[in-house]
Amino acid sequence: MANRNSAGFGLIPVGCLGSTPATGGQSKYYIEAAYGTSMFQGSSVRVVLGYITTAQAAITNTTTGVLNGVFYNAATTLKPTWQNYYSDVTPANSENTTAFVIDNPFQLYNVSADAALTQAQIFTTMGLTVTAAGSTSSGQSSSELTVGTVHVTNNQWRVVRSAEDPENKDITAANATFVVVQNLNQIVNSSTAAT
Repeated sequence: MANRNSAGFGLIPVGCLGSTPATGGQSKYYIEAAYGTSMFQGSSVRVVLGYITTAQAAITNTTTGVLNGVFYNAATTLKPTWQNYYSDVTPANSENTTAFVIDNPFQLYNVSADAALTQAQIFTTMGLTVTAAGSTSSGQSSSELTVGTVHVTNNQWRVVRSAEDPENKDITAANATFVVVQNLNQIVNSSTAAT
């Protein structure tokens, strides 16, 4: 049976490991002025040389968390501006852009997969779609798990289980929804943190 979903929707927070309370907390980081790669709500991000960048450039990159939105002073109006995605904005006075990142290393997320999985692939690791794509209308990422990247330990996201989404739970078909957790978190895996 086909799943109802037909495209990726990025990473959506759904709880924490061990069924501990998920506060939905996020931390403030910075995107360097004139950073040239778009990042959308639900995109995997990481810190490089003190600034947030996309983590999707390589599926074996460490991750800091998931982008939830950005804040900056608009160059043309000088007004404080919030949007849930980043798209090479030029803030007033060449300021850095403030990024809000869900950075709990034990946060669970729902994400769709680009192909069918087998039960044996549960608890393996995968990457997300390498290109950081999304909608500038909704601000939502269109990233998906890339099933072809499955590896026991090397990739960013560990598949924990099926999300049991009633309309997207057929794991034998593309676009099923799964619950994942960060596998290569910069804080927990401090020896692999980006410099």
